Amino acid sequence: LEERHRVPHHLIDIVDPREQYDAARFVSDSLQAIDEIASRGRIPLLTGGTGLYLQALTDGLFVSISSNKEIRHTLFDRLQREGRERLYRELQAVDPVTGARIHINDTQRLIRALEIVYTTGTPWSEHLLNQPKSGIKFSKMLQLGLTTQRSIHDERIIQRTKLMLEQGLVQEVEKLRDMGYSRNLKSMQAIGYRHAHHYLDGHLDLAETRESLIRDTRRYAKRQMTWFKRNPAITWYDRADGQTIIDHIRQFMQ
Repeated sequence: LEERHRVPHHLIDIVDPREQYDAARFVSDSLQAIDEIASRGRIPLLTGGTGLYLQALTDGLFVSISSNKEIRHTLFDRLQREGRERLYRELQAVDPVTGARIHINDTQRLIRALEIVYTTGTPWSEHLLNQPKSGIKFSKMLQLGLTTQRSIHDERIIQRTKLMLEQGLVQEVEKLRDMGYSRNLKSMQAIGYRHAHHYLDGHLDLAETRESLIRDTRRYAKRQMTWFKRNPAITWYDRADGQTIIDHIRQFMQ
């Protein structure tokens, strides 16, 4: 709350955990926030988040691929016989980028992602990257990516995980459960939330929860970096090159 008081944040606390939230809603909400910020003579900053949502805003939403009923039926049959974990590992092998952005319990997207691969021969993530450009054409938009040494990056993930636990991640999830929000909700399966569920259900102790969260965050960060690195519009800097980045922004704003 202190950070949000110093720097206004948007698109926070706008959705009930039971609601479905997707790229289309993100684009709509983002454009509304961008217009409001710009109307005050301020510059909107889009920070963090997933590459998929940024791409939906700048390049347009994914053009749908027709369903293949035969393959879809086969996949659902395999789901019943082989289990969700087997299909999820398969997705991670054939389309690791998509495997990073959906959760193992998101059965519909899991089946859809495999269906697209086996129908078209191309991963879902590749289709997203190669879709026709039909998004919002901002008159002026600068995209910057920050990198850092691997050791520093890993240490920041460790410290962030420690801070999340110290500031009440488990207690937050426990309160949401007490309020009646099911652990099976998509919103409750995000990184951090699903790890807290494992702790509260007695599957992991606190130390194991911490290590599991660190491990999964590292994996997710690696896959996200793979996605962003394939975006030619992003100019990359080491996060320590602060003055160079500032000079670039000043030049862009002239």
